[in-house]
Amino acid sequence: VSVVAERAGVSRGAAQHQFPTREDLFTAAVEYVAEERSTALRDLFPDGPADRRAVVEALVGLYTGPLFRAALHLWVAASNEDQLRARVTELEARVGRESHRIAVDLLGADESRPGVRETVQGLLDMARGLGLANLLTDDTARRERVVAQWGTIVEETLG
Repeated sequence: VSVVAERAGVSRGAAQHQFPTREDLFTAAVEYVAEERSTALRDLFPDGPADRRAVVEALVGLYTGPLFRAALHLWVAASNEDQLRARVTELEARVGRESHRIAVDLLGADESRPGVRETVQGLLDMARGLGLANLLTDDTARRERVVAQWGTIVEETLG
């Protein structure tokens, strides 16, 4: 908390008033990054459903960008602390559900059709995996081929 207070240019007392514990500060950071990710996802296509291949590319772009990278750092820190893990797990479950809903809307997907829900979730899981792979190396060429294939899968499955 003291390091954050110093970097924010406020007194430690002011920071502690806002965030009484380290866990409160950490949870607020996770919530902020989660909200930013959801907002970025919604803002991709403000006019509603769009070309599905463009949605696939945009989703992968979010998961390979700086907001997802920040979320990953927070996950890793929380993975070693029981109190934080519970809070982060709950927040990320909420964000995951919201991301799924937004993706369904952007793709114009009808989840009452067999396989559609699983395809959308698979797309999000694949995007997250590409985000992880992008942490250590720039695999743009391979990623572009994978994204193109997923665009085809999504088109075929959603109809």
